[in-house]
Amino acid sequence: MTTPEPQDIERRNVQTVAEETCPPPTEAMEPLEVLDAEPVVVEKEEERLYVAGQWQLMWWKFRKHKMALVGAVILIVLYFVGAFCEFVAPYNPEAYFIRYKLAPPTPLRIFDITGKLHAPFIYQRERLKDPETLRDIYAENPEIRYPIHFFVKGEPYKLWGLFETDIHLFGLAPGTEDQQVLLLGADRLGRDLFSRLAFGARISLSIGLVGVFLSLVLGIVLGGISGYYGGRIDTVIQRVIEFIRTIPDIPLWMALSAALPADWPVLRMYFGITIILSLIGWTGMARVVRGRFLALRQEDFVLAARLCGSGEFRIIIRHMVPSFLSHIIASLTLSIPGQILGETGLSFIGLGLRAPAISWGVLLQEGQNVRSLAQAPWLLFGPAVAVVVTVFAYNFLGDGLRDAADPYAR
Repeated sequence: MTTPEPQDIERRNVQTVAEETCPPPTEAMEPLEVLDAEPVVVEKEEERLYVAGQWQLMWWKFRKHKMALVGAVILIVLYFVGAFCEFVAPYNPEAYFIRYKLAPPTPLRIFDITGKLHAPFIYQRERLKDPETLRDIYAENPEIRYPIHFFVKGEPYKLWGLFETDIHLFGLAPGTEDQQVLLLGADRLGRDLFSRLAFGARISLSIGLVGVFLSLVLGIVLGGISGYYGGRIDTVIQRVIEFIRTIPDIPLWMALSAALPADWPVLRMYFGITIILSLIGWTGMARVVRGRFLALRQEDFVLAARLCGSGEFRIIIRHMVPSFLSHIIASLTLSIPGQILGETGLSFIGLGLRAPAISWGVLLQEGQNVRSLAQAPWLLFGPAVAVVVTVFAYNFLGDGLRDAADPYAR
């Protein structure tokens, strides 16, 4: 009988301890499936990223930017109000309510004086005279309630000048013409400020889109020619851009706006202001496009397109511009607030749109006098908040798009 070696004894002891500590797997435990679950999930996630397209990667990165999503929602609501202002506004923006001159905003309530819960309603308001100052004051009668209804019939209108209807988003029931829902108060003529803000959104928000579109066309065409061809053309275009950028924007806006005839109709004045803003705002886009074209004109895909017989225009439009389209979208989004502020500023100082046109700048101009600031601050507060919220929403959206434009950056 042979004596076991010490190494064999040690190996058997280690095997025994391992079997006692880690018993053989049973069918109920299934350790292999549990351990392999995480690598499989990671593998599928990596495969999904590898096969995703550029726009899908941008969307995945954009939705992680919470403030950009909030800004996008706010802008969707604002543009809905501007597009369907006749439906959203409870009254005609030029309708006068003599009993409600400089009336403060109407409080919306859901609890009555007893604390009972109701659907949204307003109390009856009565106009009284302050015996000391002889100013009009508005007192509520808590005994009479007027419920707020949605999709109510009101004054007839034509949506976009095409579809005739009389349905409004909200308002009081028919037969209560002596009471009005003035969410943001009334101006010195008794016109509903909320309705005027809704109609002003159509002009103020659209002028930014139209102006940026014209700036985009000029910027891509002139910036693309400058960066693609170079040489003397590049020199001439760059000197023109530098000359325009050396002049401060506001004085140039004021000088060009003052040159427009004051008796022009609203539509012609609208396009005149839009063209003025576009002629000044295209320089920044042209610089961006020129820089990208200088970097892309020697790339392999551009040379391949040339060898395939593609024309210069097709190479620019079909190959070079789409390669940095995400950057263009981000730049445009950040440029729209400047266009809106430009129109608002020009209208505020009386060189832009004028009454009877309704824009946020025109409404700000009506609320800039001392009487309005002292007696009716809501005339300035309402349009100012609308402009500030829009600019902040665009800036948040632009930040999110700028980050998402390069989805591979960490």
